[in-house]
Formats: sequence, structure tokens, C-alpha cells
Amino acid sequence: MNTDTGTLETSPAVRAWRMLRLGLHLTEGVLTTALFFPLVGPEARVRLKCRWCRNGLGILGIRLRIIGTPPRVDGPLMLVANHVSWLDIFLINTAWSARFVAKSEIRKWPVVGWLSARSGTLFIERERRRDTARINDSVADALRAGDRVVVFAEGTTTDGTEVLPFHASLLQPIVATGGTAVPVAMRYLYPDGRRSEHATYTGTRSLLESMRLLASQRETVAELAFCEPVATLGLHRRDLAEQSAALIAAALSLPAPGTRRKKASGLPVEPPSRLVPRDTPYPAPEAVTRT
Repeated sequence: MNTDTGTLETSPAVRAWRMLRLGLHLTEGVLTTALFFPLVGPEARVRLKCRWCRNGLGILGIRLRIIGTPPRVDGPLMLVANHVSWLDIFLINTAWSARFVAKSEIRKWPVVGWLSARSGTLFIERERRRDTARINDSVADALRAGDRVVVFAEGTTTDGTEVLPFHASLLQPIVATGGTAVPVAMRYLYPDGRRSEHATYTGTRSLLESMRLLASQRETVAELAFCEPVATLGLHRRDLAEQSAALIAAALSLPAPGTRRKKASGLPVEPPSRLVPRDTPYPAPEAVTRT
């Protein structure tokens, strides 16, 4: 027990065992991607990726709680999410396989960068304003080809106590293709329901430090809430950014960023936080929704 925060911590032996297993898990991911991905079709790759992400959460003692249902819609589809941790990618891929838009720095990370690139991640150089146009063209092409793309529209991670204004420019591809946006809300909790400070990935905290902090906790509850889909036909990207941020904030019981709080037609009456969650501990297959 941590007397400062009241959280239940693992023993040093358990932490070391988890970190060892995590290292082996990353090695398994590299071997699977390098040796098996070229030999199997897209559906098999999706299954392998979902299973790998699910097992990674299990190693760190993370229990996924899915709220709502991943949508089944025709046409281009983009998930618009808030961003708290590097684990966000694992949560989404466990429930719903997709491609991600990420900062170019991740491409340079050892092992993780290589895995991200091989799994179809689209990298953007945030320092170069012109790179937004390039990445938007690539995202639009991926959407038209039938890929589902995830955008962390805040442009950075937060500690989970707020939802930042969304960058509308990142949502231009789904507007341009006339597709559907699905706001997705994520947060991390201690088993007693308090916000987890160990799961955040902000400030100067390194990836290794974040992994060690998560390994130190007996259990972390991760909530993934699918909001109602928003049709983008006729919407301006700024309106889509505002509506998506407001829906995610409502799902997390947080104030919406900004002061404009218009209600758009077709938006849900009840926030996803009031839906009945499907809370299944790992590694039960019911925790995974495949489409």
C-alpha cells in the first residue's frame, strides 16, 4: 500500500517480472510483425495485432472497460480521441483495429517506432506547418481505401483532468471525404475510481518510467467510451472539432473546452458515461470487439 496515494502497489519481485514479460512481449511483437505479417492477409494481421495489444494490457495489470459499441457504418470512418497515455493505442487496437496519426518523433523510438511504422501509422512533423497538408492527403487516401484512422485531436497528452481544444486541421480529411467521425473518450482510474496518476504520459516522464509506474500498480482500470457517430456532410471542420471535444468531455464528466456550446442535430442526448459498461477482465475474449 502506498501511504501517500492510498493505491495498492505490487512487490518489487512482481514489478521486475512484469518488466521482463513486457520486454519479451515487445520482442514477440517485432518477430510477429517481421516474420508473420508478410505471410498472412489483412484479417489475420488484425487478429494478431488485437491479441498482442490485449496481452500487453494484461501484463501490466490493466483491466479494460468498454462503454458503448464500436460503430458499424459504411464509407470513410475516423476515430477522434482525447490523449492521456501511450496506452491509448493499445486500448483502441484491442477493441477496434485502426491506423493512427502520430508525431514523427515516435518513428525514432527504439522498437516501438519500428512497430508503429510497420503497423501502418502515419507520422506528422508537427514543427512543419506544411506537413499538415501532406499528412491530410495521406489520411484522406487511407480513408477512401477503407482504412479506419485514429486522430488524437488535442495534439498532445494531458493528465486526464481536462479536454483541450481540438485541432480542426487534423479533422479535414474526414470532412473532405464526407465520412463519419466517431468521438472516443479514454481515461485511467485506480480500482477505487480515482483518476490514475501513474497512467498519464505527460511532462518529462519517459516511456520507460511510465512503464515502471504502471507495473508498480496491482491494477489499473482503463475506460474506453465510444460516443455516437457524427456525420460530417455539411459540417465545417471547426464545428466538427468543437462537437467532438464536447462529446468526449461529457463522456468523461469534464467541462467542454471553449465557450461555444451549440447543440448540433444528430448528436446524442445522453453522454456515453450513462451507458451500461461492458466490464470484462483480461484475457477473456469478450473484452475484444472485432469488426
